[in-house]
Amino acid sequence: MTAAVNSFGLSLPDYPWEAMAPYLAKASEHHGGAVNLSIGTPVDPTPALIQDALKAAADAPGYPTVHGTVPLREAIAAWFERRRGVPGLDPKNVMPTVGSKELVAWLPLLLGLKPGDVVVRPQVAYPTYDIGATFAGVTSVATDNLDELDEATRSRVRLIWVNSPGNPTGSVRDIESLRAIVAQARELGAVVASDECYAELGWGAWDAQRGGEPVPSILDPRVSGGSHDGLLAVYSLSKQSNVAGYRAAFVAGDPAIMANLVNSRKHAGMIVPYPVQEAMRVALGDDTHVQAQKDLYRGRRERLMPALQGFGLEIKDSDAGLYLWSTAGESTWDTVARLAERGIVVGPGVFYGEAGNGFVRVALTGTDERIDAAVARLATTP
Repeated sequence: MTAAVNSFGLSLPDYPWEAMAPYLAKASEHHGGAVNLSIGTPVDPTPALIQDALKAAADAPGYPTVHGTVPLREAIAAWFERRRGVPGLDPKNVMPTVGSKELVAWLPLLLGLKPGDVVVRPQVAYPTYDIGATFAGVTSVATDNLDELDEATRSRVRLIWVNSPGNPTGSVRDIESLRAIVAQARELGAVVASDECYAELGWGAWDAQRGGEPVPSILDPRVSGGSHDGLLAVYSLSKQSNVAGYRAAFVAGDPAIMANLVNSRKHAGMIVPYPVQEAMRVALGDDTHVQAQKDLYRGRRERLMPALQGFGLEIKDSDAGLYLWSTAGESTWDTVARLAERGIVVGPGVFYGEAGNGFVRVALTGTDERIDAAVARLATTP
């Protein structure tokens, strides 16, 4: 992948999705148009109660607060206790963010990491973890196991990204796994930042509505040992509440780190608009719309999985979230091309690191009509 250098000398890789243009064009030639399951953007309507809250707060002539309104922070703390098994979270240690991606990208810099420091991210991961390391001028290392690192690298680890449920794989770390990471990070003096944006979308053993266990949070006392020192949980309402366009997310955890983040973001003017804060407050207090949306995704998942398997794809991991991490035992681009011939666009696994080669990410974020079209196309003889 080539790199783009701006006038200030910062070298970043080209945005990878540009490489999908010819496959999207090919899929678009299919009768009925392309079924685009490559990007996980919500397609269902934003619930009315959230829209109403946004409208009701539209008269907002003054500047909002970086830290977030007290009612919003109280709603986030109550949500953590009710939905994530994290009791007693102090609302002071919570802050809304302009979506979760901006926090992921800027966290290493805001934490004060310096050249020579190491950021650890999952082996197969969302590219923004690496971009954040680049912004801060530090080293990014991909691993799912800190024991794989040599001692010289381990000694320089300052930030460990956990992504559970994972994007793109849909893998979930259990209590024991998370607890082990926390213990190792504390030995190293590193921060653990846990990206938990898909936590409400567990399936199978992690489907709490069907008798499974809730996806655990890094702030769960069974993981943290009752102390949030060195721990941050990052969450977004985009998926569970269909508000990706609102850029509505938040971070919570270590009191000292949170105070520093609030102060830094005040200086930078990184503020969630007041109407969005009010929409978040209302959304976090209502579980009904979250369950209704999950049921929609469950139905789409249950239709799409067997269709992909019938096409010759094996579904790996995919225990939670909005994606089916799939392989046909061939190169990623061969699978992308074969699906494009059927009018279906999927995400190339190579966009998520070398370990993603041979895989594609198939999103559940199509309307029922588009999912059904994909199922029908997968069943047809070429």
